[in-house]
Amino acid sequence: MGVFISAVDSEGNTIDFYLSESRDKQAANRFFKKALATSYVCKPRVITVDKNPAYPVAIQELKEEKRMPEDIQIGQVKYLNNIVEQDHRYIKKRVRSMLGLKSFRTAIYILSGIEAMHMMKKKQVHQGVKSA
Repeated sequence: MGVFISAVDSEGNTIDFYLSESRDKQAANRFFKKALATSYVCKPRVITVDKNPAYPVAIQELKEEKRMPEDIQIGQVKYLNNIVEQDHRYIKKRVRSMLGLKSFRTAIYILSGIEAMHMMKKKQVHQGVKSA
């Protein structure tokens, strides 16, 4: 169906998220560019990822292209104990109860909405108040 990638800071706040049809170097490269281009995010000291071999390759390419600072370190955590995986639990719980997603297009809309609601719950995004 697709792969959900997200970036979370050390306090558990969502920085950015990305849904890709594949989990390859190109998808990782696009995600890192998108997350690092976010204007309100300071440049990270460490990027923690799982053991997918595409991530270190994408990070190295971005460093060579000068799109990522050279001093950023990469940490790879094999198991579901890092903060990003804990943040994904909320999405997995919601999608499982819907019995999965039927198309990639639908997945984009549904996961964007779920992530927006999750960010509101974490008080990262505030709901606007309309006055009459």
